[in-house]
Amino acid sequence: MRVIRFEQFGEPADVLKILEVEEPIAKAGEVLVRMQASPVNPSDLLNIRGGYSTRPTLPATPGFEGVGIVEASGGGLRGALFKGKRVIVLNRQTGNWAEKVAVSSRFVIPVSPKLSLEEAATFFVNPATAFILVKQLLRIQKNQWLLQTAAASAVGKMVIRLGNYYGFPTLNVVRRHEQADQLKQLGAKHVIVYNAEHDNERILIDQIRKTIGSSPLRYAIDPVGGKTASSIIKVLGERARLILYGSLENAPLDFLSRELIRSGASIEGFWLARQMEAMSLPGKLKLISTLTRLIRSGVLSTEISAMFPMDQIAEAVTEAERRGRSGKVLLSLEQNA
Repeated sequence: MRVIRFEQFGEPADVLKILEVEEPIAKAGEVLVRMQASPVNPSDLLNIRGGYSTRPTLPATPGFEGVGIVEASGGGLRGALFKGKRVIVLNRQTGNWAEKVAVSSRFVIPVSPKLSLEEAATFFVNPATAFILVKQLLRIQKNQWLLQTAAASAVGKMVIRLGNYYGFPTLNVVRRHEQADQLKQLGAKHVIVYNAEHDNERILIDQIRKTIGSSPLRYAIDPVGGKTASSIIKVLGERARLILYGSLENAPLDFLSRELIRSGASIEGFWLARQMEAMSLPGKLKLISTLTRLIRSGVLSTEISAMFPMDQIAEAVTEAERRGRSGKVLLSLEQNA
């Protein structure tokens, strides 16, 4: 069978190779999944470059998320229940960019047959991140402000739709004016254009305060870090919470401790994998049901820009990072595809 692997960290288009290997066998507690599709997520590309939270042992196969059909079980009740079913595969063990994977049955979750292949392949990482952040962790209520950076990302667009759906206003920070236009067409009412590379942070701070007026800024989420997140800290309201779920700027936070002392605000880190490991099976199934409903209604839908076969992996990862691209890039992992 075919598998995509990298033997050294580096630029994805340069280090990813397609190899023929023996088909894996499901061991005790595992299931064998015939993979169908997997998205090219930023976390996958960061992993290939060696910058992810945990480094894989090389050689390694990328692909944290994907969808497939359970073909065989290595034993156990869950494996028997899942056999023949379409499942989402959350795979930090062996990677999903392969025609077949053997993975612990704890990391596969049945997904509704009503979802399309594209919806199922992108079912989890972005929709779950958006929903868990705003509704399970922050528990944002109607009419409470949420500020988010990198608002033009897939997660950012989902957060905007969640705000419109649940009735809380979002204040959305983007880097480019064309992104602001896109978000306004999506239904975002409040967008700020700010590029930390050349804009003075007073531009951002003043626009935030002008937009929210006397309302407190109690909730913020940020996948950027660096100067952008550091500026957000200066406008947090009393007992506010800022959750960091990425580090796109690859730079440290820089702020005075008195900023937090003044507001009593807190800064938290979020990693979806850790969140899911701590969640019970009933909790996961309830989350899956909620995500399915919100995806089918369009609130947590994912725009797909292109799908590539495995033998075009270099083109796929290049397209996934093309500036101005709108939508997610998928890999088709079907055998003989």
